[in-house]
Amino acid sequence: MAPSKVTSPVLCPCYYIVSGGLVLNHKLLKLEAGLYLVATPLGSARDITLRALDILASADVLAAEDTRTCRKLLDIHSIPLKGRRIKAYHDHSKASHREQLLNHISEGRSVAYVSDAGTPLIADPGYQLVHDARRSEIAVFSAPGPTACIAALTIAGLPTDQFHFAGFLAPHKVARQKQLAELMALRATVVLYESPKRLNALLSDIETTGGPARTVAVCRELTKKFEDVQSGPVESLRAFYAKTPARGEIVVLIGAGEEAK
Repeated sequence: MAPSKVTSPVLCPCYYIVSGGLVLNHKLLKLEAGLYLVATPLGSARDITLRALDILASADVLAAEDTRTCRKLLDIHSIPLKGRRIKAYHDHSKASHREQLLNHISEGRSVAYVSDAGTPLIADPGYQLVHDARRSEIAVFSAPGPTACIAALTIAGLPTDQFHFAGFLAPHKVARQKQLAELMALRATVVLYESPKRLNALLSDIETTGGPARTVAVCRELTKKFEDVQSGPVESLRAFYAKTPARGEIVVLIGAGEEAK
């Protein structure tokens, strides 16, 4: 059985022009002091909530996993910095960087944090920042929105009544196969993130631990121009990607085996 393919169109960023002026979707708010975790688009810039735009426009301090990506998003939606600097915060940031952000909040400011794409903390930085904020009894708010694991679950065609998100597995084969052996026994769809360079190795390990007939879906470049979904028995997908190397951001979903149902 060959893998099936699904593609979908992508909306490009655009604005409505009225009487020669630019109509903006954001408004300035008086935000309560606290840490605001703002979900940002995976690919299509229009996949952002109005509340997220309001927070990004209104927060006293902006922090981002990638300051350049954040600045580009602000530019697309015509959100001015107005003297604000975007502070870098990522997995390699020092404890002192967290303290600086939390000190802003303790002094009565609002801090908005965005990861490179999607929702902060979901296989993205932010956990330690939130942990320290909670420990310091600092208010934490969520501005929910896109996340790749949920987007993939909605379009892959695998059961969604129960699912287990495992993020990135170990990069080395022995450790990865051990993790997969445990995941294969779950009565749920398993959701993984993987890099294109390791996709073939992952599919091979899924076939080894779960059998050649185990149903798998590979969701690639979600919401972007070349969004693509391939699904079917893992042996078919392994053969497909051996001939057609994958590119871009990838979410892999593994269906529950018959013995786990």
